Formats: sequence, C-alpha cells, structure tokens
Amino acid sequence: MSLPLEGIRVLDLSRYLPGPFCTQILADFGAEVIKVEDPRGGDLGRTLTPVIEGESARFPTVNRNKKSVTLDLKQLAGKDVFKKLVAGADIVVDQFRPGVMTKMGLGYESLNAINKRIIYCAITGYGWTGPLKDAAGHDLNYLNLAGVTGMTGVYKGRPAMSGVQIADIAGGTLYAVIAILLALASREKTGEGQFCDVAMLDCSISLLAYTLGEWAGWGRLPEMGNDVLTGGYACYNVYETKDGKHVSLGAVEDKFWAQFCQKLDRAEYIKTQWKPDLQPDMQSDIREIMITKTRDEWVEFFATDDICFTPVLTMEEMCNHPQVVARDMILKLTNFKGSGRDIPLTGVPIKLSATPGVAKLTFPALGQDTDDVLQGVGFSESQIKELQQQGIV
Repeated sequence: MSLPLEGIRVLDLSRYLPGPFCTQILADFGAEVIKVEDPRGGDLGRTLTPVIEGESARFPTVNRNKKSVTLDLKQLAGKDVFKKLVAGADIVVDQFRPGVMTKMGLGYESLNAINKRIIYCAITGYGWTGPLKDAAGHDLNYLNLAGVTGMTGVYKGRPAMSGVQIADIAGGTLYAVIAILLALASREKTGEGQFCDVAMLDCSISLLAYTLGEWAGWGRLPEMGNDVLTGGYACYNVYETKDGKHVSLGAVEDKFWAQFCQKLDRAEYIKTQWKPDLQPDMQSDIREIMITKTRDEWVEFFATDDICFTPVLTMEEMCNHPQVVARDMILKLTNFKGSGRDIPLTGVPIKLSATPGVAKLTFPALGQDTDDVLQGVGFSESQIKELQQQGIV
C-alpha cells in the first residue's frame, strides 16, 4: 500500500513541540523525515524534563518514524552538506526566529536557488513581519496576545492557563501541516515550491472565528466564564459530583436540554434555557442535584439519553476509554529504555479509507542515519569520516 506522502523528503530543523509534531504527522503518512540536528546534543527536546533513563519522556511522543543526521550549520562545510541535502529534498521545516537561517546563508531565497521545487515552512511565534517578529515567546504568550487566555477561566476569577499547548499545536503544528500540503498541491500545478510563513499568534487568532462573531452579535466583548460556551449557561457547563469528580453537559440544542430537564424533574427550565437573568439560579439548583450522585452514577443514570452528557476523565481514564481504544488513539511504547515504564503515544487521528497513516514506533538516536543519508547524496565513506573528524557531523 502506497501512502499519500511516499517519495516526499522532509528536512526537519525544528525542535521541541510544534515542528517535530508537524513532521511526525507527515511521517505517519509516508514522508521521509530527516531530523537535522546539532552534533552537540541535537534537538533540545531530547533532554526536556521529565527524563527517563537519560532521555526525555516527551521526545518519543512527537518524533516517531524519523531519521536523524547530525550537522553543524554554523560551519561552512556543514552548510555545504545541507545544501546538497536540499537539492534532493521537497520540504524544509524551520522553527528558528525570522532571519536566523538567512544570516547563515540558508534562507529560503538561497535554498530556492538550489532547488526551485523546495517548500520552506517557517514556524515562528509572531511571523516574519510586524513589530514583534524578532521577539521571543511561548504558547502562553501567543494565547495571551490572541485574546484566548483572557476568555479562559471561571466567572470573576483570574485567567486560567490551558492544560494543553493550544498555540503550539493548533496554531503551529496543524497549520504548518496545512500550509505544507497546500504548497505541495500548488507545486503540482506550477512545478515550483514556495515559502510558508506560519505564525502561532496568527493561527491562534484564527481559532476565534465563532467568538468574534459572538462579539459582533452581542455588541459587547465576551465575558470570561459567563457566556454561552464558557460557563455562563446551565445547558453548557461542568458540574461537580458527590465524589469530587465532574461531569459535563453540552445540551445546546433544545431537544437535548428538554430531555435533560425532564429526566431531572425540572421541566420548568425547558422554556428558560436562554434567559440570562435566570442562569445563576438554574445552575445553582442543578449543582445541588448533581452533588447527590457520584460521577459514574450520573453516567449510568443518563446512559440511555442522547443529550451530550459525558464524564470529565483523567488522562489515565481517557487512555482506557472504549471509544479511544476502538479508534486506536493511544499507542504504548512499553518498557521505555528498559526502565519498566510505558510511554503512551497518540495514534493517527486522521483516518483515511484507502491510504491510512501508519504509526511506526521507531525513534532515531542522535545522528544514527548520518552515514546513510550522506552517502545517498554522493558523499564517500572517506569524506564522511573527514567531516566527522572536523566535528561537522
């Protein structure tokens, strides 16, 4: 079976999360991904805490099915080697700040002169233009500026930090994959590659599409923890249960809300679903009801009702949930490095009927493929040995 991206070679210069997760998705669908790493330790994500037997437990989660070569891009000989790799590549993924690769003589214009078909995807915090283009940042900073953090939290509380890296993954990883696939589609028509400027701030802002519409429709700014989809309404909320756990109700549609109310013997709330002034009292009453049973008792109570009612799960519970298991969405790297610990990994989330992705649980040691990759672009064994002696690879 041929995978959609077989024959596509990716040179991955990225580190940590956004870029490596992007290239892992490409690898799952057949791309040959070559991590180009600094000989002095490689991807910093290799040693990011927590560490198991000297290696980050996070590294395998975003670096499966890849190759690794070591290359010092600060030295002239290292740059020359990289240019030879680019000549036979399709995609370069860069996660440095704007201009870093350009200053090394390896920016898009230079690489395009070598290979007109090269697609260069630059993942940055703020993009290649604007007053913040050179500023440092992390997921929290991008979400703050995007206005996401200011809307996340309980009513009249302080802004809350997300439990996952929304800007890094939704803004960086996923939009980078989209940009690369769009550029590949364009190349099929034009024969030429292009530069993809993916800014995590830009992409985080794009996630506010519905929220911006709400702002316009209400004629006021969204209020943290007090709007329809953020905790202000009884029909779309999280409720604590007797055992200190929680359940969630997403009964936005009238039919779901009506069924929920009838089951709780609160039919009078059906017609007041969207009355703002009554929400505090309705929520208070429902909270008192929900605290009378445990989470799992409520799940069983509503088991036959189609009302968008689900338990709030821990990660461990999620990994063992029947729906997750049925979709192969959690894989397991057992006995990692002989430690006796297992590392759960995400499965392939995109299900294609004819060419499904394949998650091969192989992970590259630093520089393990250097010799093979360099020989593949014309370097002899003696030349590779010389590069090793010079500290280039």
